[in-house]
Amino acid sequence: MGWTDERVATLKKLWLEGLSASQIAKQLGGVTRNAVIGKVHRLGLSGRATPSQPTRPVFKPQRIARPATPAPQPVRRPIAASPLAEPTIVHRVEEPGSATVLTLGAHMCKWPIGDPSSEGFSFCGRRTGDEGPYCVEHARVAYQPVVKKTGRSGASELARSLRRYI
Repeated sequence: MGWTDERVATLKKLWLEGLSASQIAKQLGGVTRNAVIGKVHRLGLSGRATPSQPTRPVFKPQRIARPATPAPQPVRRPIAASPLAEPTIVHRVEEPGSATVLTLGAHMCKWPIGDPSSEGFSFCGRRTGDEGPYCVEHARVAYQPVVKKTGRSGASELARSLRRYI
């Protein structure tokens, strides 16, 4: 289908109204989006009333308000550990952190707090040490020291592990 004077006038009108090349091609019928773009350039139409609007709404994440005062720091007590004692597991409820995925920086603790699928999910956000992605407190939880097993000799342990493969 060719470009008649009537179709060119419709093209100019729709272009100046701010419709996209795809929308104009659909209204004119029989032409492609690229044909519309080519004709617009040949006609020298550059100015538009308003840019075309996307057909889908753009997702903007909800901003989580930061607390006005910093969360109180937990009291740190020295832990007396004997070499033969089993490590004790202490479960405690974490208070919401001060960092979100969008505000998390390079030297901020990346310990997750809460369920990632919930709105209240956050990260610790405290300053990290020289090594690792966690603050001192969370590094103690994440990196437990290796406890040697007692009661078995090296030879009997080796024989036991080799029996699996025989």
